[in-house]
Amino acid sequence: MQKFIPNLWFAANAEEAGQYYAGVFPNTSAFVESRYPTEGLLDFQEPLAGAPLTVTLDLNGTTLTLINAGNDFTPNPSISFIVSFDPANYSGDADATRAALDQTWDQLIDGGSVLMGLYTYAFSARYGWVQDRYGISWQLMQSDAGQSESFIVPSLMFGGAAQNLAVPAVDFYVELFENAQVGSRFPYPEPTEVTVPGAVMFSDFKLNGQNFAAMDSAVAQPFSFSPGISIEVQCEDQAEIDRLWEALSAVPEAEQCGWLQDKFGVSWQVVPKNMGDLMARPGAFEKMLNMKKLVIEDF
Repeated sequence: MQKFIPNLWFAANAEEAGQYYAGVFPNTSAFVESRYPTEGLLDFQEPLAGAPLTVTLDLNGTTLTLINAGNDFTPNPSISFIVSFDPANYSGDADATRAALDQTWDQLIDGGSVLMGLYTYAFSARYGWVQDRYGISWQLMQSDAGQSESFIVPSLMFGGAAQNLAVPAVDFYVELFENAQVGSRFPYPEPTEVTVPGAVMFSDFKLNGQNFAAMDSAVAQPFSFSPGISIEVQCEDQAEIDRLWEALSAVPEAEQCGWLQDKFGVSWQVVPKNMGDLMARPGAFEKMLNMKKLVIEDF
């Protein structure tokens, strides 16, 4: 079971986006996981009565959740997704691997924008960073054969108010979560306009066996983390919810319906792993709206 599920915020078009991604990425499917109830909604939610609430995207074995809501939040490149195209999945054929990557790039760039051009870099034979038509950012990378553990890896870029905090943030997450470890760290060889000694241009780490990446931005950014992309944590029981909530929540005004914001600005959703069953109970949606930290026995 995937413990950490990235949640992507969409402005009432999550179902459309899910079908779009299912046509862009290989071995990918999307389906409506849950819908808004038809009553008990807050005033601003009334236009969404009966509409999809969450869309599950199975992206070649990695689950992402698309949240169908209003235009309250907007994703930005502070959290992007590294997509590894491994020649091992294309019979070792580098040309076929590159062709698959290029085809995906061409689809994502349609209506999107380039953040880093699609070229050969020192770290990859083929790499590009694109923000798609929905504002979601993808880093497409051709890896060495057999070297990619995951097709999709969430990547946290620490810029703006979180500039130069990648290392302390990763250390905090690795200490907090179980079965976690720091991987490689590559500091900037020379200072940039905003980096300090020890800032990293790339690092990786694992939480509960899942792969993540982190970096400090090399240039000043006008944005930082936002609820536009949050990380859902599937908890075993109330004790785990309580422990993580206490450790992570750093902005009281951001607490709502299981959502919180940590001291680095990253948004998390701390939820029980049987959330789907709880939400199927009568009146569950209204009860959740009145909670900050989720309390299982109150559903």
